[in-house]
Amino acid sequence: MRKNLQKIGKKSRHRFQGTFSRYGSKNGYYGPEKTILLTNSTENGMPVCDHLWFNSTKGFQACDPQEGDVLEFDARVAEYTKGYFGHRDDVYVPVQEDYKLSRPTKVVNVSHPERMEE
Repeated sequence: MRKNLQKIGKKSRHRFQGTFSRYGSKNGYYGPEKTILLTNSTENGMPVCDHLWFNSTKGFQACDPQEGDVLEFDARVAEYTKGYFGHRDDVYVPVQEDYKLSRPTKVVNVSHPERMEE
């Protein structure tokens, strides 16, 4: 569980930084959706978690991130349930509550501001 995110709380938006690692994808209703992986996420220089996955929104795409770029953005802490919800007996992943960052806005490429699209 991401204890540092839990301590920040869900009431307001905060400014976070993360290092862009790579693109990925996930299954969506209309087919595969592009995602991005941010590592070493911090808030005011204090580490909050080791990695975060986000949908590749217009804000992230406008930054044109390359591997190693530091991205800065506003987001809100949100709680979600993770684990295995199926009915197979040979799979055991306990269901538990965890925390993530949601609704990223005001995304800025701190490493290379010249790549920002208007």
